[in-house]
Amino acid sequence: MLFEEKRISKLREILSDYSKFAVVVHSHPDGDALGSGIAMTHYLSGKGKSAILIIPDSVPETLAFLTEGEAFVDAAKFPAKATACLKECDVLFALDMNGFHRADKLEQVLTDCTARHKVLIDHHLNPELSSFDLVFSEIQISSACELLFWLLMELEGSAEALPEKTRYGLMTGMTTDTNNFANSVYPSTFEMATMLLAAGVDRDDIIANLYQEYRENRVRALAALLKDNLKILPCGAAYMVATNAFLQAYELNQGETEGLVNIPLEIKEVKISLFLKQEKDHFRVSIRSKRGWSANVLAKKYFNGGGHELAAGGKLYYPQDIPLPEDVYNYIQTSVAQFLQKDTQR
Repeated sequence: MLFEEKRISKLREILSDYSKFAVVVHSHPDGDALGSGIAMTHYLSGKGKSAILIIPDSVPETLAFLTEGEAFVDAAKFPAKATACLKECDVLFALDMNGFHRADKLEQVLTDCTARHKVLIDHHLNPELSSFDLVFSEIQISSACELLFWLLMELEGSAEALPEKTRYGLMTGMTTDTNNFANSVYPSTFEMATMLLAAGVDRDDIIANLYQEYRENRVRALAALLKDNLKILPCGAAYMVATNAFLQAYELNQGETEGLVNIPLEIKEVKISLFLKQEKDHFRVSIRSKRGWSANVLAKKYFNGGGHELAAGGKLYYPQDIPLPEDVYNYIQTSVAQFLQKDTQR
């Protein structure tokens, strides 16, 4: 992957001239956010820098293996510490977010941060260029982890030169964001994987941690969702809604519904799949689609969100978007049917 030499030179200069770094990722962190965050902090530490990872809220239990034994700040639990770290840093790296709004309650603190440099490394649409003085943004790439990998290759030349935990984090984040190489995969993605495997990354351990360590509750909840909750509309859309009552009945933890949205796409007639999870005053919406149908456009138009062409997310608020939580079903059926009936969305 080719990067503008001027930007690479500036990155080298920043890494050389400063000693205190903060790394922040988006709220409700997924594997790509945590993987890139861990990878970057270990890379910086390996260069003798002071580096701290700041996460806007708690790490999902399903991804806790990534942060086990790591020094990081949960900003939701320790807001004063997170603020202090951001005030003290010389350089702020923002990973896997296109702007500070993706950090939710941490947005204002990040905006007010007086770091000498703010650097964005991200693969989403519409980066907030005005918030950063150095931006590496690329949408034709699998993940923030892959983008970071190729930046580090520009700096170091080989995967073997990277710290072990940097390599592990990068492979993990790329694996989760591609749904284990099922979508958003490019030739460069396979090249990255090959280089990391050759450098000694234990992919079997990553796969075991990601996909073979679920609690029984999660598997039984999945069975119930598919049997009793999955709805398939004549227009070719599928959706599942996990209400508070359902989540409590199966005692599901944060992160345990991750990936469920992909399953209905296995059905031939399904063009687009939605998974909605109820939270305090809204439903968190995950959208996945097959080629020819834009998850990103659907998320933008109907769910206050956005993302990638085949993978996007958003939120549906009540009472702003729907009067009551139970109105979510009619809203989905109406909005998705309208969306799929318009050939302009193909």
